[in-house]
Amino acid sequence: MKNRVVVTGMGAITPIGNSVEEFWTGIKNKTVGIGPITYFDTTDYKAKLAAEVKNFDPKAYMDPKAAKRMETFSQFAVAATREALEMSGINMEEEDPCRVGVSIGSGIGSLQAMEREHKKLLEKGPGRVNPLLVPLMICNMAAGNVAIQFGLKGKCINVVTACATGTNSIGEAFRSIQYGEADVMVAGGTESSITPIGVAGFTALTALNTTDDVEKASIPFDEDRNGFIIGEGAGIVVLESLEHALKRNAKIYAEVVGYGATCDAYHITSPAEDGSGAAHAMMEAIRDAGIRPEDIDYVNAHGTSTHHNDLFETRAIKLALGDHAYKVKISSTKSMIGHLLGAAGGVEFITCVKSIEEGYVHPTVGLKNPGEGCDLDYVPGEGISMDVNYAISNSLAFGGHNASLLVKKFEK
Repeated sequence: MKNRVVVTGMGAITPIGNSVEEFWTGIKNKTVGIGPITYFDTTDYKAKLAAEVKNFDPKAYMDPKAAKRMETFSQFAVAATREALEMSGINMEEEDPCRVGVSIGSGIGSLQAMEREHKKLLEKGPGRVNPLLVPLMICNMAAGNVAIQFGLKGKCINVVTACATGTNSIGEAFRSIQYGEADVMVAGGTESSITPIGVAGFTALTALNTTDDVEKASIPFDEDRNGFIIGEGAGIVVLESLEHALKRNAKIYAEVVGYGATCDAYHITSPAEDGSGAAHAMMEAIRDAGIRPEDIDYVNAHGTSTHHNDLFETRAIKLALGDHAYKVKISSTKSMIGHLLGAAGGVEFITCVKSIEEGYVHPTVGLKNPGEGCDLDYVPGEGISMDVNYAISNSLAFGGHNASLLVKKFEK
């Protein structure tokens, strides 16, 4: 008998707010967190916009000494975890720490540390490279630092599936609790890659939008969409077995009921053109939950604002949901916060939980005229107040990785 798994805490660091409450208020106000890049001089760069986190002070969340030994992506994860654990009301002194695990991933780790130390290597020689370069840079250190900061001694893993990282991380945490490997899992994604090499690399790939018009920068499913806007942040949730949550009278925000993961096995950057890989991930999540496609009220789309993704994901939704695809509400959070890469799935999962909790589906901001082949209801204009009983969150990634999570309104 598999354990039921519920959400009892959430934490967010995003381009439109550094807490779940701030983030959700921004979402409801249709706040766009995109602006000119401030981290470095973009004079020679084609892409000049990003969705940066604002006013983040790591010392507000952790000891300054500890913060100094972490790169930004790890700091974001620790900050979001603190909020999620506080919301959950878990007291680690009353828990068996070996039954509380971590599943937090980052798609890239720290490009900042690599850039900094590579410069030192070239200018001053190998003897001057920071001895902490490797533990600062590698992407599993978000999970490691979270475990260290909060004393979580259970299963601790780092999933790296590019832009599907956050979704896969939550999915694997869900499985760990279902099968009794842990009572509680802290799960999600984190990323901070708005750096010279990061922006140059994505631009060279022609993945980024090079417009300087903030209003037209990230417009998923629109005919004028022209690439994604790189963002940063972290989305972390506390998952626990229903039995464990009830035992400590925890407030339950939603229940995780399905997880599907597939690979296109097609191309290193383009999704499968017929949408079959992403469709199968959605179908697996639906099968896992034991429901019908018609039961789904809301799809939080991967919706990156690239030509390929938005068209092929639309095809995937049609394949997975059949005729119901034309009735379901679909929107992209990336229209407001850009593409958080490895953190996207974590923040978008939180969006689904909040949509269920508050009965509200946010719009795809900036969508004026849907592009050719994008003929579903992407909630243009204003958000919609409605009952959301089942929501599915999609992530599609370089390498062909597809992941979908299915969340439902909690009922005992």
